Amino acid sequence: MKITNVEPIHLRVPNVEAIPDGTLDVLVVRIHTDAGITGIGEVTSQSYVCKACFEAPRSAARRHGLTSILLDENPLDVERLWHKMYYQTNRYGRRGAAIHAISGADIALWDIKGKAEGKPIYDLLGGAHRQTVRAYASVLFGDTPDDTAQLARDFVQLELSAVKFGWGPFGKDAQVDLAHVRAAREVLGYQRDLYVDAGHAWQWETALQRAEMLAPLKIGWLEEPLSQDDRRGYGELCKRSPVPIAAGEGDVTHWDFEDLIERGVHIVQPDVAFCGGLTVCRQVSQMTEALGRRAVPHCFSTGINLAASLHWMASVPNGDLVEYCLRPSPLMRKLVRNLPPLIDGRVPVPTGPGLGIELDEEILNQYRVKY
Repeated sequence: MKITNVEPIHLRVPNVEAIPDGTLDVLVVRIHTDAGITGIGEVTSQSYVCKACFEAPRSAARRHGLTSILLDENPLDVERLWHKMYYQTNRYGRRGAAIHAISGADIALWDIKGKAEGKPIYDLLGGAHRQTVRAYASVLFGDTPDDTAQLARDFVQLELSAVKFGWGPFGKDAQVDLAHVRAAREVLGYQRDLYVDAGHAWQWETALQRAEMLAPLKIGWLEEPLSQDDRRGYGELCKRSPVPIAAGEGDVTHWDFEDLIERGVHIVQPDVAFCGGLTVCRQVSQMTEALGRRAVPHCFSTGINLAASLHWMASVPNGDLVEYCLRPSPLMRKLVRNLPPLIDGRVPVPTGPGLGIELDEEILNQYRVKY
């Protein structure tokens, strides 16, 4: 089998707001083969830049565009192709947009491999430990504690057993922060998990104070309290914090996650469509299993990312948690025709070959960016 075409498709809703929402603009990657099998992937990044990473022509060594690297290759040799893409882009890559783009290609290659072998991706990753994965919904804090409480009530109605609040007004004032988290906890009760995303708000000393303040409310983790680049700060915070610290949605390659784990981060959060793809995610969960940590996917874009994350989590022994995006964007709700549904707080893992999903061609055509 050989790769005959690589198709990066830029989708974008008409109004892209300046908010942390990955459901508004996305790059879908389709890889075609001479066997008639097409693989689907996704890149959650700056789509214009990542599309160029595919379409750039061949150049001097280690400066090639991804399409030129992949054409005529055997798509079933997924991990070798990951390393080839990484090496042959490393003069402009190694981190940043090049790795983000590789993520979409890698997911599509795993999809092809699963379809060719007639197996769901979780079988290729080692087999399923579960057929459904517990979901947590994530949302911005409300403008007021009362607004946050109402959002929590909505999640209770959805029968979710875990919820994450973040960003919005959070991080500026300790008493306001406490009021919002307390409002959420009072509605959710202690039988549901509550996670807090600080959105890079503080230095480690302030983060420690907030962690100590929130600890009595039994939050499951405090997410990204520091700048993503403040590795020394994470090292100081993690050895002192009374609550688990989560981080990593902005990190790429297994080397970045190895560093986070060495700094003491308790929960690492790769985004499959950003960090380097399923090949990287499998490496990360192997590290966390060996060292008694946990990997939980960041997943806030489309159903392609969700499906890939579900397959990954199904294959991980302690992987019973996935972020489930509830945004109304058509790129999240409609792009994947058979979007895995939320049922009693859990999400079924697709069982068909590869990712086990089908794209809606009308949605692809409606939101496709014409260059």
